[in-house]
Amino acid sequence: MAHLQAVTSSVNPLAPAPNRECKLGAKASEFRGVPFVYRSTRNLSQACKTQGIRAVLASDKETDASSATNGRGLRGKLNKVVLAYSGGLDTSVIVPWLRENYGCEVVCFTADVGQGISELEGLEAKAKASGACQLVVKDLTEEFVKDYVYPCLRAGAVYERKYLLGTSMARPVIAKAMVDVAKDVGADAVAHGCTGKGNDQVRFELTFFSLNPDLQVVAPWREWDITGREDAIEYAKKHNVPVPVTKKSIYSRDRNLWHLSHEGDILEDPANEPNKDMYMMSVDPEDAPDKPEYLEIGIVSGIPVSINGKELSPASLLSELNDIGGRHGIGRIDMVENRLVGMKSRGVYETPGGTILAAACRELESLTLDREAIQFKDTMALKYAELVYAGRWFDPLRESMDAFMENITKTTTGSVRLKLYKGSVIVASRKSPYSLYREDISSFESGQIYDQADAAGFIKLYGLPMRVRAMLEKDLGKK
Repeated sequence: MAHLQAVTSSVNPLAPAPNRECKLGAKASEFRGVPFVYRSTRNLSQACKTQGIRAVLASDKETDASSATNGRGLRGKLNKVVLAYSGGLDTSVIVPWLRENYGCEVVCFTADVGQGISELEGLEAKAKASGACQLVVKDLTEEFVKDYVYPCLRAGAVYERKYLLGTSMARPVIAKAMVDVAKDVGADAVAHGCTGKGNDQVRFELTFFSLNPDLQVVAPWREWDITGREDAIEYAKKHNVPVPVTKKSIYSRDRNLWHLSHEGDILEDPANEPNKDMYMMSVDPEDAPDKPEYLEIGIVSGIPVSINGKELSPASLLSELNDIGGRHGIGRIDMVENRLVGMKSRGVYETPGGTILAAACRELESLTLDREAIQFKDTMALKYAELVYAGRWFDPLRESMDAFMENITKTTTGSVRLKLYKGSVIVASRKSPYSLYREDISSFESGQIYDQADAAGFIKLYGLPMRVRAMLEKDLGKK
């Protein structure tokens, strides 16, 4: 490694995202005749990982074209493709498939959005073995939470009454980074491993369209003849790609710093209760501590900034709340949702930290927003959530709605004290220097500002339409 530069983040919620980079010396080697360049933080210490180090790209000189990709592929010719890469069976097979079908170099891209260090280990060897010419790993955790999670949290965006949009928020930040990588390495196309039946294909591709409409998009699951895991294994063997030996989960999972989703297997029948051992981020509420835990969330202009008075960066704050909420069984939901592509699907989500933050922001708004503001904000939040769920993060409508959300919550500053107990988040207290609550007005005791006698005239005027209708119906009944 050549050198390392890290800049600590600011806890100011309105400050620009911290500029964190880890510039590493390139490791270039040959694998099956393919020049391979690796850029990642995988060999850094855990301390470096905690600091939010980000890998940067290799120089153009290190990504020479290989002789294996000079010709036209079976389906056409592309120069270089940036692939959203996880290191699993599907994306490992996509690498040789792209080279075979499009005669291109493949740059594997992996985003760290808080899915866990175990999912990032061994990517260099896997990408090399699959035939990629380059691996790029970027730490997007702070950007993900600050620029995607927090705006949704401030908006109060919840899809179909329950879903806190964990996967929906992560896809645009990953796709945006892929567009940046494509520009840096001179790629003319991007590719993903999403199936043709899910929402993620839409989320990735709408982001690609919005940020660089000139990029071609390749979606192998909509093109190839591979229909399942056995076909993928057979294709991997045929092309000398080592098959990942990790145990195949019976569930389809997606994890990031905000949540963990579970789909598939027994969950495909909505009548089945999830198995107790399925959950990974939270304990069963029945097994949670018998003693409640209190914590205080500090909020500035609708954005969380502290826990119990301790200011933390967005990712650090969320990570700590995940630990706290997880041990109290907070944030489990089981829902049947309407996918964007038309079908219903059943998913189980774990969002411990997010559930705590959503409760805190909502409770503080009850002090700082009046009736009309709350009702209109809640109406807009429904549409905001729909746009995010549908992959329209970079849609001007969402961006305009975000400007409204930022303005309407500018006085949502204060703190909320919560009690966590066996799966429940219970508000204990709220306070804000911008509170619209006045004890001298709300008290049942007599006050100078509110004269109870005034209510009689108000009720007569407010109820006049109902009274007129009743008078009409009475008159018509006499005829």
